[in-house]
Amino acid sequence: MDTVNIHEAKTHLSRLLARAAKGETVVIAKAGQPIAKLTPIDAPSAGKTRRLGFLEGVFQIPDDFDTMGSDAIAEIFEGGESP
Repeated sequence: MDTVNIHEAKTHLSRLLARAAKGETVVIAKAGQPIAKLTPIDAPSAGKTRRLGFLEGVFQIPDDFDTMGSDAIAEIFEGGESP
């Protein structure tokens, strides 16, 4: 956690926001006394950023997934009776 003074925070706000977006926390101080903390919103905790493949092995997608229900959908759009 880094501490910056108000003047530096005003001068480099966009840089500080970029650091916060990456997960860092920055303390803003006035006369050496901390007065505010810049933190990312909903920052994932360390080691929890992986999202792709997080359900691997939990379920299987059928081979005909792209065509499942196509007959029923075609029937509905071609004027067949609705269920």
